[in-house]
Amino acid sequence: MHTTYREAIREALREALREDERVFLMGEDVGRYGGCFAVSLGLLEEFGPDRIRDTPLSESAFVGAGIGAALAGMRPIVEVMTVNFSLLALDQILNNAATLLHMSGGQLNVPLVIRMTTGAGRQLAAQHSHSLEGWYAHIPGLRIVTPATLEDARGMLRSALEDPDPVLLFEHGSLYNTDGEIEEPAESKDIDNAAVRRPGTDVSLITYGGTLPVTLEAAERLTDQDIDAEVVDLRTLRPLDESTILDSVRRTHHVVVIDEGWRSGSLSAEITARITEHALYELDAPVQRVCTAEVPMPYAKHLEEAALPRTEDVVAAAQRAVG
Repeated sequence: MHTTYREAIREALREALREDERVFLMGEDVGRYGGCFAVSLGLLEEFGPDRIRDTPLSESAFVGAGIGAALAGMRPIVEVMTVNFSLLALDQILNNAATLLHMSGGQLNVPLVIRMTTGAGRQLAAQHSHSLEGWYAHIPGLRIVTPATLEDARGMLRSALEDPDPVLLFEHGSLYNTDGEIEEPAESKDIDNAAVRRPGTDVSLITYGGTLPVTLEAAERLTDQDIDAEVVDLRTLRPLDESTILDSVRRTHHVVVIDEGWRSGSLSAEITARITEHALYELDAPVQRVCTAEVPMPYAKHLEEAALPRTEDVVAAAQRAVG
């Protein structure tokens, strides 16, 4: 079936709503306007206002309502427009959703899915464009999922709804219009393990989400220089699939981590630390990192492009890694 990333998520939502009467979608403009990025377009007409619920402009309030509904036995899907706005609900996510299972001694599960758009590349400037999923990957009690392919966009939502604990699903805005073929019927997708998207022997390019296409393009360019790059798509940032990362390092002995987050205190730093802790003597050179420039995201297109990880940056980092 030919589809786009946006339509794949919409179909996943439709299937979830049809298959389980406990599932409902709530968020700002998800009904009447079909969501800020048109992911839920048409679902209000199909399922009605009880299942597709527009909310007031208060992330803390509707994320809190989602937590309450999950505690009461529902399977809410909460949409937050962008990851920057999720900070307005951080108290609910960190102090309630992530902690209630622990604080109740295992008595209270919170089967909540929170979807949000992340990342830059669309000229939405500094309040709508950052990649903060690495921040959320710091929090115990949450699962952080970053689908980067059409198949994962379709299948990971199903898997997230099967999880008894809170799952945050980050959809990179630059991926919504990507298109291609996916297999039918849809199946649940693995949200425990990373995926090797391209096998290689010379250098491991480790990435996730919106930088996967950039990294795959870099790997193709590197073939012109006789560098065989392996591309690892993390897919889930918490818990990290450490074994797939380390297996790749042991194959290639050179590593580049590509992360759209800022370099300081980033997910790329965590991955680098784990590699040095567990596979230091497998490395033939220091780990290289390609991250977003440490500035608020610019509005101007040429400045935004310069701030983000680019294909040429990944190629140059791989060249440094292999010497």
